[in-house]
Amino acid sequence: MPEIRLTGGDLDGIDMHYVEAGRGPATILIHGLGGFAEAWRRTTAELGRAGRVIAIDLPGFGASSRPGGARDLEFFARAVRGFIDGLGLPRVHLVGHSLGGAVAMAGAALLPERVERVALLGACVPGFGFRPSLLFRALLLPGLGEILASCITPRLCHASVARCQVRPDAEEVAFFVGYRYAERTAPAARAAYLGAIRALRRDFTSGASAWRRVIRGVRHPVLLVHGRGDPVVRVAHAEQLAAALSNAETCFLDDCGHFPQVEHPVVVAERLADFLSARTGSR
Repeated sequence: MPEIRLTGGDLDGIDMHYVEAGRGPATILIHGLGGFAEAWRRTTAELGRAGRVIAIDLPGFGASSRPGGARDLEFFARAVRGFIDGLGLPRVHLVGHSLGGAVAMAGAALLPERVERVALLGACVPGFGFRPSLLFRALLLPGLGEILASCITPRLCHASVARCQVRPDAEEVAFFVGYRYAERTAPAARAAYLGAIRALRRDFTSGASAWRRVIRGVRHPVLLVHGRGDPVVRVAHAEQLAAALSNAETCFLDDCGHFPQVEHPVVVAERLADFLSARTGSR
């Protein structure tokens, strides 16, 4: 199981798990809340034909360490920088899904000279009018969140993931829910998840204006791939984000929910490959 140990400050000693494929220019794939590196397996296989693709587990998720303390957006961006430094990668592309999109944008702002292009899939970025679901807001509440998290079952997880897709892929839903289920729902994992969303809450509330300024300052080419039927992050969020960026292009998919890379794997992989190899122009 490939891992790299981060060093320095509050990152010191954190082990980050990753999977990779291919050789050549590096692309980092960043999952969303509750996600993990292996969930990118279709994208990794497709993009790995043209370059080096590395899917990571953010700290607190998957098989990576579960550190204590606040794990806000800035922390995750620094963790990505530490990972890139640890592997000695001179320049990279960043691809993020859902909250991983916010991490990718924050990473581009943090490493402007080492990030070439950024792709966002069903991305959720602070400063652009995102409002979480009622259940998500309940999880933010101390005590109630712990009670709700302890009630999670495979059946509930399956229903939740399937609801995020317009036409659920049964195999992918089962894999996403079942992969290392016991480890990902253990008390330490639940605590890490709740700690992360509670720290991230500030980024989307009191810190939203500051992050909006940071994100608008990103000058890298950005591709937004978003499902028109996304029930988690509405397409209007992607439209607002695209309008605020100076160098963005969009790909809105019909018959698609919150997981474009799963619901339309071939189309998304081809679009990403074209964009990351700079063969497309703005639309």
